Amino acid sequence: MLQRVTNETIQRSTLRNLQTNLSAVARLQAEMSSGKRIQVPSDDPSGTGQSLSLNATASQLAQYQRNGQDGDSWLTTVDTALTTALGYLRNARDLVVQSGDAGLGQTSRDALADGIDGLKAGLLTQANARYQGRNVFAGTSDAPAAFTVSTSGSTPAYTWTGSTTGSVDRKIGPSTSVRVDTDGSQAFGWTDPSTGTQSTAFALLDKISTGLRNGSSVTGTLNDLDSVMQSMLTAAASNGSRQKVLENTMSDVSSQQLTIKGQLSGVEDVDMASVIMNLQMQQVTYQGALAAGARVLQPTLLDFLR
Repeated sequence: MLQRVTNETIQRSTLRNLQTNLSAVARLQAEMSSGKRIQVPSDDPSGTGQSLSLNATASQLAQYQRNGQDGDSWLTTVDTALTTALGYLRNARDLVVQSGDAGLGQTSRDALADGIDGLKAGLLTQANARYQGRNVFAGTSDAPAAFTVSTSGSTPAYTWTGSTTGSVDRKIGPSTSVRVDTDGSQAFGWTDPSTGTQSTAFALLDKISTGLRNGSSVTGTLNDLDSVMQSMLTAAASNGSRQKVLENTMSDVSSQQLTIKGQLSGVEDVDMASVIMNLQMQQVTYQGALAAGARVLQPTLLDFLR
């Protein structure tokens, strides 16, 4: 049975083919301009699933990277503070050794005491070091300072305001967390051998300063200063080992990020040379369809009058 072909049938078929060719040109142009072969999920459902999974992993790795950068800044702040504090204590030890000179007069001893007081002030500043508004030697405490000073008594009293139950940690991997703060009570702590009570490095320097001003011998505190410095060195070593773990883990995270980027590129990115060639071919096809349609569907005055 013969099928009757009318002008309307030809018009619809021609327009449908033109629209199909134009859609193909638009799709190729979109791929070329964006560099991505998946514009909507229906373009490649399987590839879309892979892309979503890879992007989720990339986002997770990026968060680990940010956590690591923040943690590294914390650890660097702690390291700088401890290194500076150790320098102050070494200077204090040198002054104590100088005070052992039997020929020193009280004026010289007072000058040494002033030097000790200045070093104590610097030491207290380092003990209250902060990073982004938080004390690096006070754990999770939100106190204004890690160490507070009370001058209500005859001698200043120093109190550590840090948290004994919580630490500041940064998650830098699926199963890796690193502590980024340091316990100030340990780093700046000192046990007074005369009383057996737990004290601070600041109180020890006060004791040395008072002894110098009173004309007493303070060379007996050298072992105490060595003990305080050993505590700081231990804290600095622990901080350094944690920073090394963080750096190694961050290196692994960076490598994983590069791998994920390569996998995403393989799933999402287009072959630009292939797209350019296909676009040129599709444009030729579309121009040919336009030319054929213009020849087949030549309107006349009668077409307009009907």
